[in-house]
Amino acid sequence: MGNIFAASEIVELGIQIEKNGRDFYAGLAEQSDHPKARDIFQFLGKEEEKHILVFEGILKKIEQYQPAEVYPGEYFAYMKSLADEHIFTREDIGEQEARLAKSDKEAIVKGIGFEKDSITFYQGMKKVVPDYGQKVIDELIAQEESHLRKLSELEKTL
Repeated sequence: MGNIFAASEIVELGIQIEKNGRDFYAGLAEQSDHPKARDIFQFLGKEEEKHILVFEGILKKIEQYQPAEVYPGEYFAYMKSLADEHIFTREDIGEQEARLAKSDKEAIVKGIGFEKDSITFYQGMKKVVPDYGQKVIDELIAQEESHLRKLSELEKTL
């Protein structure tokens, strides 16, 4: 069984997730009437933009990396299954998802789901990148967890 994904392709999926997140939050910020929600959506969109740059930096350094596996292709198959289930790995879906949110409350629920999915994806990604990338991804996971907390707090105030 050959690799389903190369490590670089998984990092590229991370970039796509972040681009869609940026577009999603930008769209929500434009359509929100609630000042606090709009501010948080704008902040989160800027954070996702920073994450794109971080992943692009990892992508420039990554080589044909092969993680230690129980069987050939184990982690790549796992990442493929995560990617297939993560709506934000699809190109240009962020704006579309923002438009589908009928209220700030619904947008927040979608954002919480997006952040949770991203955390799960990035935790899996750590297994397919070299050591130097793992520390960076840990930092991104911590930031995504912070985003999740912000959205959860916002949900309670609306």
